[in-house]
Amino acid sequence: METVQNKEAELVKGGEFLIKETLAHTVFIPEDFTEEQRMLAQTCKDFIAKEITPRLDEIDYAKSPELMSSLMSKVGELGLLGIGVPTEYGGFGMDFNSTMLAADYLGSGHSFAVAFSAHTGIGTLPIQYYGNAEQRAKYLPKLATGEWKAAYCLTEPDSGSDANSGKTKAVLSEDGKHYIINGQKMWITNGGFADVFIVFAKIDSDKNLTAFIIEKDFAGITMNEPEKKMGIKGSDTRQIFFNDCKVPVENMLSSRENGFKIAVNILNIGRIKLSVSANGGARAALNHAINYAHERKQFGVSINKFGAIRQKLALVASRVYATDSANYRVGQNIENAIQAYMAQGMDEATAKLKSFEQFAIECAIMKVHGSETLDLSTDEAVQVYGGMGYSAESPVERAYRDSRINRIFEGTNEINRILAVGTILKRAMKGELDILGPAQAVAKELMSVPDFTTPDYSELFSAEKALLKGMKKSILMVAGAAAQKFGAKFADEQEIMMYLADMLIEVFVSESVLLRVEKLIQLRGEKACQTEKDMALVYLHESLDVFTKAGRDAVNSFATADEQRAMLMGLRRFTKIDPLNKKETLQRVAQVLIDKNEFPFAIV
Repeated sequence: METVQNKEAELVKGGEFLIKETLAHTVFIPEDFTEEQRMLAQTCKDFIAKEITPRLDEIDYAKSPELMSSLMSKVGELGLLGIGVPTEYGGFGMDFNSTMLAADYLGSGHSFAVAFSAHTGIGTLPIQYYGNAEQRAKYLPKLATGEWKAAYCLTEPDSGSDANSGKTKAVLSEDGKHYIINGQKMWITNGGFADVFIVFAKIDSDKNLTAFIIEKDFAGITMNEPEKKMGIKGSDTRQIFFNDCKVPVENMLSSRENGFKIAVNILNIGRIKLSVSANGGARAALNHAINYAHERKQFGVSINKFGAIRQKLALVASRVYATDSANYRVGQNIENAIQAYMAQGMDEATAKLKSFEQFAIECAIMKVHGSETLDLSTDEAVQVYGGMGYSAESPVERAYRDSRINRIFEGTNEINRILAVGTILKRAMKGELDILGPAQAVAKELMSVPDFTTPDYSELFSAEKALLKGMKKSILMVAGAAAQKFGAKFADEQEIMMYLADMLIEVFVSESVLLRVEKLIQLRGEKACQTEKDMALVYLHESLDVFTKAGRDAVNSFATADEQRAMLMGLRRFTKIDPLNKKETLQRVAQVLIDKNEFPFAIV
C-alpha cells in the first residue's frame, strides 16, 4: 500500500515513540487493509470455523500426531503456510502485516494456532532469512505448501530464558563431511510430525550457538511421547534426543556461532506474531461471552441487562480494540522499515532481519500486552459463563487453559518487560536514541515553577495528547533518576525495570489506540466513531491507573526525602486529566456489543 503515510513512517525508529510525537495520519490502522487482505482474513476465519472448531475435542485428545499434520496439510493447500514466503519459492510474498493478519484470524484455533505459528514462524523463517540459496531452494517450497512441516529446537532442560547456555554439542566428523550432534531438546512444538528441525548446538568449545537444518530421516533422532500439558493439549510437544545424528556440513544455517543471533531475531518476530494471534483468541473469547450473556437468563431477564456483566464485556472490548491498534501499528512500522532498507540496496532477507531487530522494543511490549489481553478476556469470559464456564462443555474452559502458555512462550513476560526497557537504555548509551537530552529537559522542568494557566483543550484529543506527553515525561523522569543513581548496575534492578516496562507498555498502547481513533475520525467524522472513541478513552483511563501505580512504585523503590517528594509531585503533575465517567461510557460500549451480539470492530 503506497501512501504518504507510509513514506513518512519510514523514518520511525524502534523506541522512538517515547521521545517523538506521532501524527495520526502517519500510522497504519486495521481499517487501512485492502480488499485482498480482508479476503485473506476471511479465508483464515472460514478455515477455523469449518476445519478446527468442530474438531477441537478430537484435536485435543488425538492419540497420534497424524490429525494435526493433516490439518497443517489442509491449511497448506490454501496457501496459508506461504503467505510471507517469496513467490520464487512457491509462496505469496505478501507484506508483513498480511502475515500478521493470518496469525490474527487463525488465533482462535487453540492448539492448531500454536502448530501454525511454530511452522510458519520459528520453523520456516530461519531458513527464509538466514539460509543460503541452495537451502532456500530445497526447503522453502515444501514448507510453503505444507508437504514438509517444521519445528524449532532451542530449549533444553537447563537452558530456558538463557538459551545460549545450551549443552547440545556438534563435532565435525573425521572426513569433514558431517557434524555429529548429541544433545536433548525439550518443549518442541510440532516435534512428533515435523519433517525439518531447526536445531541449535555448540561446536566444540564455542561460546555461542550454531544453527543446523536437520531432516527427520537423518539417523540418530528419537523422541519421547507427547507432553501432558495444562492447555494446548492438541499441540504436539515433545522432548527430542539427538544421538550421534549425522548432519551434512552444508546444512549449517548461516555461519558458525551465529545461532544465538538467529534465535534472538526470530524470537522478535515470534513475539509480535504471538501478540496478534493472542488478540485473535481474545476476540473469540469475548464473542463467546457476549453470546452467552444474551442467551443466559436470570431473574427472568438476559444477564446482559445487568450492569456488572455489561461492564465486563465493555472493558474487555476496549482492551482488545487497543491491542489491535498497537499490533498493526508495529506491523506496518516493520514493513515500512523493510521497504526503506531495500530502497537503500539491501537484499530482502537482510532488510527484514534489520527491521525486526530495529523494532525489538515494540515486539517485546506487544508480546506482553497481547498475552495479558488474552488472559483477561478468557478469565472474564469464564466469569460471565459462571459455573458453566468451569465445565469442559463450554468453549471458554478450553480457552482459559490454552491462554496461560502465552505468557511463557517466546520469552516469559518478565524477560520481555526487562528486555524492552533494557534495549532502550542500551540504545541510549550508544547514541542511537536521544533519551538523555529529553530526560535532562524533564529534570529541569521538574524544578521549574508549574504553569498554572488553563490550557486550550478545544481540539480533538488535545487533553489526552497532553496526558500522553506527560506520561512520557514521567518515564524519562523515573528512568533518568534511576540511571543516575545506579549507573552501570541499573540493569540489575529488575523490579524497577519491571515498573518502567509497565509504564512503557501503557503509554505505547494508549497512544496507539488514540491515534487509530483520531485517524478514523479524520476519515469518517466524529459522530460515526462514537463507540471507537469511547473505547479509546476507557482504555486510556484504565491504562493511567496502571501507569501511575507503576510510577509511584518505581520512585519509592529508590528515591528518598526531597528527591522522592519532588518526583512523586512531578508524577502527579505530568499525569493530570479530567476524570471520565466510566460507568456511562462503558454502558454505551456494552450496548453496541449487545445490539450486534458480537465484537463488531474486526475487519471481517
